[in-house]
Amino acid sequence: MPKVVVLPGDGVGPEVVSCALEVLAKVAPDLEYSEYAFGLAGTAHYGKPLGDEVLEAALAADAVFMGSVGGLPGSTDNVARELRPESGLLKLRKALGVYANLRPTKVYAGLEHLSPLKPEIAGGVDILILRELLGGAYFGQPRALESDQGYNTIRYTTPEVQ
Repeated sequence: MPKVVVLPGDGVGPEVVSCALEVLAKVAPDLEYSEYAFGLAGTAHYGKPLGDEVLEAALAADAVFMGSVGGLPGSTDNVARELRPESGLLKLRKALGVYANLRPTKVYAGLEHLSPLKPEIAGGVDILILRELLGGAYFGQPRALESDQGYNTIRYTTPEVQ
């Protein structure tokens, strides 16, 4: 039985994940789920956004299903970087080697008027945005923040670009 680690996350994450799991239960009833706190919920539960047991479970699972993480804009401005939800997210991405995020965007005929774009522009839109998650500014080295300067190397390997 395939094992799925479920990380509902924060904000609307738990609500969206709950609804998605209802659908998954209908289309893939043979999945086994284990749920863990992650993000701000992880910090409340484990003292950090990505608890050690959560990372171990994610690495051992066949899949990880995750909701959004984080709070309202500015809500973590005064929180130590290692306790911010995005620190847990980056650590999870790196550990799993999750290189890309695929973001399809399609406007179906008859729904153009629901887009924030003018209907004549939105009509026929069918694109796939590939968002890179592990290279460049996320984990590029060298990087430093010094008293009078900072730098962050944006470096990619050939396989990352391919």
